[in-house]
Amino acid sequence: MITVAGSGAFGTALAISLASTGTPVLLWARDPEQARLMQQSRENALRLPGIPLPDSLQITADIGSIPPETPVLVSVPMQKLRDMLIAHRAALSGRTLVACCKGVELSSGLGPIAILSDLVPDSIPAILTGPSFARDIAQGLPTALTLACAEAEVGKSLQKALTTPNLRIYRTTDTTGAELGGALKNVIAIAAGAVMGAGLGESARAALMTRGYAEMQRMALALGAQPETLAGLSGFGDLTLTCTSEQSRNYRFGQSLGRNATFDPTITVEGAATAHAVLTRARTMKIDMPITAAVVALLDGTLKLRQAMDMLLSRPLKEE
Repeated sequence: MITVAGSGAFGTALAISLASTGTPVLLWARDPEQARLMQQSRENALRLPGIPLPDSLQITADIGSIPPETPVLVSVPMQKLRDMLIAHRAALSGRTLVACCKGVELSSGLGPIAILSDLVPDSIPAILTGPSFARDIAQGLPTALTLACAEAEVGKSLQKALTTPNLRIYRTTDTTGAELGGALKNVIAIAAGAVMGAGLGESARAALMTRGYAEMQRMALALGAQPETLAGLSGFGDLTLTCTSEQSRNYRFGQSLGRNATFDPTITVEGAATAHAVLTRARTMKIDMPITAAVVALLDGTLKLRQAMDMLLSRPLKEE
């Protein structure tokens, strides 16, 4: 059995994909009423309406009912991960925990692996990341993800358990590169959305994505990541998807910035908090991250988009 903790769109989509093979899957929902409705209607009408839940997928609001020694995919927003782990530390203790969120915690500057290790120290932490939209996965459309776990044998076991007909899993032991690729691309996606929202054109977006990828590598390599990880699904692959599709919340949020329009405050935009956390760390480490700095300035209202673009375009000329 596999457990997915978190019944948002992505957690539900993973649970559907895993259960579609007949594998017993338990999906934990924080809200007992939501769990009851999902179990009764056999769909997540709130997050993934119209997509049926397989028979082998069961829903519960009792996290204590997770069977012993089963891996748990922790699918909650990055900025809520700490509170979720503190609240349910006893039930998650001693397990393999796979973070399914992307970002950097605003309050600490830590990624999901460090938070898992800190709060559930007897667990084996891993992270699942890469180019993926929840509805695509739930509908059985093909994609590939990166599973990063420092313990190679555990990674191999997870790779086998999480691979489905529509979900191909690649593995790595480079947890730093995998989690930073997933986090940093959200910041670049906000910038890409702003470029398109302001009508600056696809050529400008392509240039920004390219320089944004260089910026992602600069930070990740300084923190010990392997360059091939950033060139893979969790870095370049996820960057490509998130910067080019309106299914991406970060991209749509960026578009609203570029258009000077309001954005639904109930929608989670992980890149906004991540941008602030990453820029603080980059400045401490003296890492040059001009696109991230421009995104933070846009978020804080200290620069307008045209000023941010002028700032980036007036930087000193140099070799690529």
